[in-house]
Amino acid sequence: MLHREERNLDNIPVGSLGIIPVDGCQEMGDKVNDYLVKWRKESLNQHKEDLLFHEYVKDNYIIDAQVPRFGSGEAKGVIKESIRGMDLYLMLDVCNYSLTYSLNGQVNHMSPDDHFQNLKRIIAAVGGKARRINVIMPFLYESRQHKRSSRESLDCALALQEIVAMGVDNIITFDAHDPRVQNAIPLSGFETVPPTYQFVKGLLERYDDIQIDSEHLMAISPDEGATSRAIYLANVLGIDMGMFYKRRDYTRIVDGRNPIVAHEFLGTSVEGKDVIIIDDMISSGESILDVAKQLKARKAKRIFAAATFGLFTSGMERFDRAYEEGLIDAILTTNSIYQSPELLKRPYYISCDLSKYIALIIDTLNHDGSISDILDPNERIQHLVNAYKEKQNQK
Repeated sequence: MLHREERNLDNIPVGSLGIIPVDGCQEMGDKVNDYLVKWRKESLNQHKEDLLFHEYVKDNYIIDAQVPRFGSGEAKGVIKESIRGMDLYLMLDVCNYSLTYSLNGQVNHMSPDDHFQNLKRIIAAVGGKARRINVIMPFLYESRQHKRSSRESLDCALALQEIVAMGVDNIITFDAHDPRVQNAIPLSGFETVPPTYQFVKGLLERYDDIQIDSEHLMAISPDEGATSRAIYLANVLGIDMGMFYKRRDYTRIVDGRNPIVAHEFLGTSVEGKDVIIIDDMISSGESILDVAKQLKARKAKRIFAAATFGLFTSGMERFDRAYEEGLIDAILTTNSIYQSPELLKRPYYISCDLSKYIALIIDTLNHDGSISDILDPNERIQHLVNAYKEKQNQK
């Protein structure tokens, strides 16, 4: 992992640091805050007497902000302390369906639309008093609707334009479904961060017998959209890659999309090899499990599925069956969105923690420093793989 002390943080901070985890993102916010408090206390002597670093070291960077609701379901954003001149980082998890609110006595679960409205309420409550507003939204709101193929809305592009018009300077997201959506806001900061390092780390910590070479390991893209992710993983690990493409029935629409008829494979033989299926999200799981079934039919050895976001919209039962039948050996997703207690109990599940990564990004941006090294994990992956192989050789 890239350590804080390895970066040049000599720049004067943009403003006093403040973090606002919007409702549903408090757990991640607390973890990020803990890292920042620890790091800045360690650098206390370096800037102790410098007025430009006033309030640089604090016991807590989280700003007291709330979004209370009226009985009618309406809400408002409230900030309960001064944020004037601050460099604010608003953290949002639009996928946290565990939160509920009362609507005329009925219990409603929070939808992505509700979470996005809460983000706008907090931005509105800031009222232009902060020096800079940055939004960290790991799952980019409405990013699955990233292009127009008929007379359709472009919700993600509109949402980006809306929050930029409200005063947001930078938007940080993870593994955007299609990063070209940033073309909607060409004059604003937009970064999409790959969690490839966290996947490799999570997998190598769980398994000590993976042979990282083209004879024993392969990266697989489950569809055309994930090809660039699989190519990158294959290149940094020095292994081969293969891909599936989806044959769809364009005469029908089921659950808002054309149903998949079959997955066709392109690539070298997977026989006897461990494979890593990599994608940006697991939704119902239908696609990834069908790909796993096809790989097993081609005599693949172990199958690991890695996706930035584990939505699991149809529950865990089908994954339980696939694990019991030997179709999949492990599923890796990040903690950037809500993880249900049921998911965390699964023996085949590996959670990849992004809190330190997000803290590094916030710490660097607050100093107006370059985050290029943080965004490119190649060097860190090589270090991790070399240490792993060295450990294997010592056995």
